[in-house]
Amino acid sequence: MYEVLVYLFEHCQQADLAQNSDIVVRKLSAAGFEDADISEALTWMAGVIQATHRSVAPLPDARSSFRAYAPKELAKLGAECRGFLLALEHAGILSPQTREHVVERALAAVGDTLSLEQLKLIVLMVLWNLRTPTSRLVAEDLFSAPAERLPS
Repeated sequence: MYEVLVYLFEHCQQADLAQNSDIVVRKLSAAGFEDADISEALTWMAGVIQATHRSVAPLPDARSSFRAYAPKELAKLGAECRGFLLALEHAGILSPQTREHVVERALAAVGDTLSLEQLKLIVLMVLWNLRTPTSRLVAEDLFSAPAERLPS
């Protein structure tokens, strides 16, 4: 799934994902991805797209509150991942609402736990889909994990 997400980020537009899913599937198949991986990634991305249309009640600012993680979230997101989310929030890259979107998509991702590189890709995909303005430097840092290090 993660390799497909990297490919989508590098080769597709957000509009293609929302409006031309058949073309995206053909493009991914032509690039050599397995049908199961394509389906899994596109289902995951559909969750990202759906979440952007949900309204979320305003959440308190990270500087004046503390985000406690549920046991299920703790199991999926190790200390390094949670620290990274906190750092992004304190840096103003993630809002509390965007952080919750990232956590929700992290829980929907493949695997029992996530590596920091996988979480960075999830953050990048969420920000990309939300069309959140991020500096080129932030995007490059989030996208720094080479595809060969990402698990299948």
